[in-house]
Amino acid sequence: MEVTMIPATKKISADTTDKYHQLRVAAYCRVSTEQEEQQNSYQVQIDYYTDLINKNKEWELAGIFADEGISGTQTKKRTEFNKMIRLCKKRKIDLVLCKSISRFARNTVDTLEYVRQLKDLGIGVIFEKENINTLTMTSEFMIALYGSFAQAESESISKNVSWGVEKAFRDGKVRYSYNNLYGYRKGADGKPEIIPEEAEVVRLIYKLYLDGLTLRQIAQHLKNLNIPKREYAEWTINGIHSILSNEKYVGDALLQKTYTVDCITHKSVKNNGERAKYLVTDAHDAIVDRDTYNLVQQELTRRSSMRKKSEKTVSQQGRYSGKYALSEIMVCAECGSAYRRQVWNIHGRKCPVWRCVSRLDYGKRYCKQSPSLHEDKLHKAILSAINEYYDCNNSIKELLKSNVEQAMAGVSLKQTNEIQKRLREIDDARNDYITLIAAGTMDEEALDEQFQKMYAEEQKLNSRLKVLEENNNIDNNKRSRIAQALKKIDNSTCELTEYNDMLVRKLIECIKVNSKTEITIVFKGGIETTVEVEK
Repeated sequence: MEVTMIPATKKISADTTDKYHQLRVAAYCRVSTEQEEQQNSYQVQIDYYTDLINKNKEWELAGIFADEGISGTQTKKRTEFNKMIRLCKKRKIDLVLCKSISRFARNTVDTLEYVRQLKDLGIGVIFEKENINTLTMTSEFMIALYGSFAQAESESISKNVSWGVEKAFRDGKVRYSYNNLYGYRKGADGKPEIIPEEAEVVRLIYKLYLDGLTLRQIAQHLKNLNIPKREYAEWTINGIHSILSNEKYVGDALLQKTYTVDCITHKSVKNNGERAKYLVTDAHDAIVDRDTYNLVQQELTRRSSMRKKSEKTVSQQGRYSGKYALSEIMVCAECGSAYRRQVWNIHGRKCPVWRCVSRLDYGKRYCKQSPSLHEDKLHKAILSAINEYYDCNNSIKELLKSNVEQAMAGVSLKQTNEIQKRLREIDDARNDYITLIAAGTMDEEALDEQFQKMYAEEQKLNSRLKVLEENNNIDNNKRSRIAQALKKIDNSTCELTEYNDMLVRKLIECIKVNSKTEITIVFKGGIETTVEVEK
């Protein structure tokens, strides 16, 4: 057997010299931040490679690809890098120049993957700093080694950055994303500044939620009012929930809600206790008062933890419904199950009724006596209880009359009484001093200073009293308006005549159905009353 060697006629290297063919050479540059020093380096790299390629007669410039202010741990966000790879796959580039492996990628896996892809295409990458040509047979080990160093450096930098960020959190330094913070903008002092018109919308959202509306109903209500969101975005359920649960609207800032898993994937996950959180209270001006905010958080928790009301429903977890207030508060006194609204069809006429869920699901097995209540009679009984609770015809009218008189007359009785009391005290003290002088027990000169102080204070008090009396002088027009307002209050009735779901949510904690003719209503605050339901 005879073997004859046929020598190679072409060399696969960056030093290929063919007077009839120029290598199409591209260069890749990258800086990872947008600071001024890095931007200078970025431009220097472009100028350097442009000049280097154009000076070499065997090379033809195939393009300078440069990513500015982009991290090297991932390639998917580096548009210029990906553009260069696409041109390589189209065989429009023969050789790639790069300053170092760390500029090419800080991820060992990505570095080897793209180097192998280009090598399979017969395209070499020259890393100047490491003096490596990827087309040589011994280069892959060195590439993996240097790539590992670059990745380790990136991980070290990431840890240092994370440490710096967490230290800023511990120091209470808050970073605000104003694009996602409806109601605020960056003020002249660098701190959040309230946008009045947007703040009113935020307060309306909190009010509607406490009034019992669902997230979907609030979003639709804002759309119906033609209230725009920023950049013409639509109001969504998630957007409403974000506003209701964001502590920044009460003036606080909760830091490190999320954290980055690792510096390679840049994946950010929700912090469910894996890392420490930092709450900065009163970090900026609040839009919503703290009591309202706390009530909303309680309501959010209550609605999300509701159990399902019926075993026959498909859903395994209860869901809040803003359609009927009684669905949330009315229960059967016998078995404790919730009541649900149904519509009966009696001789072609629809009749809404409320029935025990346990009775609906299991018949009389667990709840034998629970009655079905007609909605109109039930509403009438609830209205009667609310009117009794308020005692409208006496206490509320007197309160309204008192408020109208004080608001329209503008009388500051408390200040006037305090000034008159102090004037009497000064007059009594002066008389006492005079009595002591007449008795010869005190020196007149020693009391001159005291008399001067009392006189000066008396003058100030008299001036203030005069101003208050002038302010309290009501002209005939204002007296007429007060008389008209008081007359309307006397002639009006505070008794509620129409059932209102929103009012029921605000006032009533629970309704227990005792029988077909009796219900017990527990108002918020603990007051309990039993009322009759018409047969």
